[in-house]
Amino acid sequence: MANFDIKEHEDFYYNEQGYKVFTEKFHLKRGYCCKSGCRHCPYGYDKKTDTFIKITKKIK
Repeated sequence: MANFDIKEHEDFYYNEQGYKVFTEKFHLKRGYCCKSGCRHCPYGYDKKTDTFIKITKKIK
């Protein structure tokens, strides 16, 4: 994993149970999918089927 600083509310937040949840911005900064079924996965990974769903996003 790349060595970079992560910032709360930008790269992650804590959910109601106290777990750290990484944002889409963090995942894109990291540069790859970890296949953990992350809530904000920008790569379209579906843990149930172990496949990637094609996502079409507009690039700004």
